[in-house]
Amino acid sequence: MNTLASAAMRERQPGPSPDIATERLLLRPLQMNDAEAIAQSMADFSVTRMLSTAPYPYALEDAVDWLNIATAEDTGEWSLAITQPADHVLIGVVSIELRKGGWHLGYWLNRYYWGRSFMSEAVSGIADRFFRRMGDITLHSGAFAENPASLRVQQKLGFQVTGLRDTWSVSRGQMLQEVTTALKPEYFKAFRFS
Repeated sequence: MNTLASAAMRERQPGPSPDIATERLLLRPLQMNDAEAIAQSMADFSVTRMLSTAPYPYALEDAVDWLNIATAEDTGEWSLAITQPADHVLIGVVSIELRKGGWHLGYWLNRYYWGRSFMSEAVSGIADRFFRRMGDITLHSGAFAENPASLRVQQKLGFQVTGLRDTWSVSRGQMLQEVTTALKPEYFKAFRFS
């Protein structure tokens, strides 16, 4: 295999390069020492209640268990800590994982950082890298119907609504309606902070 073909094959492999720098953020690989920041953020029910698989109450042990899976090598997942370049302290997580034959985007942010467009910037950064690396692949996502802020993040970047389904919420112990979305590379609109 020639060098050019080998480079092209590497570009289509899952997983981001180590860091993604955006205008105001640094997305970096998760580390085991992120457990405390994750547990602190996820202990806030206003964060956890909008996620389908997170338990509540959320303890440090839950963060350690999740990090053991998320930081394992060769998972093919793109799980990155959302940080600010000045201190690299985790303020949220953005991830893309292969589930049920498709690539799915998920994310959360510490409540203190809501309303500043950080999530739009983080999702834009990982989606841009994903499409450059993976090519013509659809990225799936969604949000609970009662979470319009998360749906706005997706719509700003070009995600289209694909349906509505019932999804189990672990933290709330009940079924909730989820709006499902999808983004094709040709509809992706990169976020620019202004």
